[in-house]
Amino acid sequence: MRTVHCVKLGFEAEGLAFAPWPGELGKRIYENVSKKAWAEWMAHQTMLINENRLNPLDASTRSFLSAEMEKYFFGEGSSAPPGFIAPSS
Repeated sequence: MRTVHCVKLGFEAEGLAFAPWPGELGKRIYENVSKKAWAEWMAHQTMLINENRLNPLDASTRSFLSAEMEKYFFGEGSSAPPGFIAPSS
């Protein structure tokens, strides 16, 4: 099992099996993000796509998601859209 010091969680955890995104950002994620943090991002990304009614096949959507991913893992964080109310458990 490969471990990384996860930048999102702040501790050593199981790393990803492969770079989940192309290019330099994918390499940074592979080297610095755990499986658990990636799973949390995937849930956040799904919320962003649904709430903003984005089409993942559009280049502009991929650019938006790449920028949000950068902020989520390596910046100030990615926020929910204005007015978003999380479903109650």
